[in-house]
Amino acid sequence: MPRLVVAAPSSGSGKTTVATGLMAALRARGLAVSPHKVGPDYIDPGYHALAAGRPGRNLDPWLVGEERVAPLFLHGAAGCDVAVVEGVMGLFDGKGDSDFASTAHVARLLDAPVVLVVDAARQSRSVAAVVHGFATFDPRVRVGGVVLNRVASDRHEELCRAALGAAGVPVLGAIRRDDAVATPSRHLGLVPAAEREAEAVRAVERLGALVTRSCDLDGLMRLATAAPALAATAWDPATASALTGPAWDAAKEGARVEERASVVVAVAGGAAFTFGYAEHVELLRAAGADVAAFDPLRDEKLPDGTAAVVLGGGFPEVYAAELAANEPLRAQVASFGGPIAAECAGLLYLCEELDGRRMCGRVPGRARMTGRLTLGYRDAVALKDSPLTRAGERFHGHEFHRTTVEHAGEPLFRSRGGGPDGHGDPLVTASYLHLHWAGSPDLAHRLVSSSRSPSVLR
Repeated sequence: MPRLVVAAPSSGSGKTTVATGLMAALRARGLAVSPHKVGPDYIDPGYHALAAGRPGRNLDPWLVGEERVAPLFLHGAAGCDVAVVEGVMGLFDGKGDSDFASTAHVARLLDAPVVLVVDAARQSRSVAAVVHGFATFDPRVRVGGVVLNRVASDRHEELCRAALGAAGVPVLGAIRRDDAVATPSRHLGLVPAAEREAEAVRAVERLGALVTRSCDLDGLMRLATAAPALAATAWDPATASALTGPAWDAAKEGARVEERASVVVAVAGGAAFTFGYAEHVELLRAAGADVAAFDPLRDEKLPDGTAAVVLGGGFPEVYAAELAANEPLRAQVASFGGPIAAECAGLLYLCEELDGRRMCGRVPGRARMTGRLTLGYRDAVALKDSPLTRAGERFHGHEFHRTTVEHAGEPLFRSRGGGPDGHGDPLVTASYLHLHWAGSPDLAHRLVSSSRSPSVLR
């Protein structure tokens, strides 16, 4: 699988511009492009999906385990001509003081060449020193070329190219300053593509045109095709999602799950719930679910036959008034008798209030916006049983929010760095913790099986 990792010395250098534009440019050439993102971020993959015409997928060793990164990559890239992987933060920035889960870590796991995007503003020959440092810092990571960003003029480009030429690093693109390709941001980063719709499509088209005229697409493809074959087998949700051990044996024996008809799992979407990993839906389907999307902003009832509900992440704080106004759906969620899996935005929606607006009242607590960003990987321990958790189990997840919940009950999780969090009961798993179910594939089967027979796995 031809592949490239688009990295940078730091955040804000232009990785998303180059990666998204490259995906669009290669697709415009008639190539099938597989889009990927290092780390837990949900927003960039939304733009990647627009550019490539297929789901953007995340590669995160902390969330899914090192051993699953290459298999998940091959699963997402099946049938494609080339894969583009956008990095996170600076090339070597990982969890804590290590490079675990960094862009460099993922590049090593994928044995993929790196294209370094360097912000050339306010420097010329010094660009070569920056690139030299990154190219030699870890000999296991191959920096195969550079794309210069925010180049001011022809003369500026000449000086940078000359310095990099002397350093022996090929320049594969030089992008001029262009405010027309800027993407609006707010309190948690870029505004999700799903909230901008037609405007986001036009933005991606502009990025594709920018990269086409500014970068050496043939040179980038030559670098991508130089990547060696991967010694891994593609991940398969059908085999990854099977529970093991006495609990699942009992579930199959007692509930005859395999012989039953599919159950409907309703998954929240729309502008307020834009965060989700593509593998979650694939795992649910592999576990025997019919997945039905619904929009809590617009739909006044859950999909017909709903047996379980998934409320993922997003920006309910931006749409609190609209969510509150949809009283019929809030009432149905409040009285729903099947299992509910909610994280972050879903937790807020299940609370009694969000910034003074009435929510579903399924979780005993009130949520509000704060000025403090809570961000980071979490090593969490479940304190009680719930549809997704068993007391004592450990989970690798992440938090990313500017809200807080004044919660009246006992927490569901306790994590290093994050403290107590969430609400759990026989029908609800709700917390700030974002999980990637490919790293805990039992979760999909637990949700589906508990929706068939709530007592089976409790």
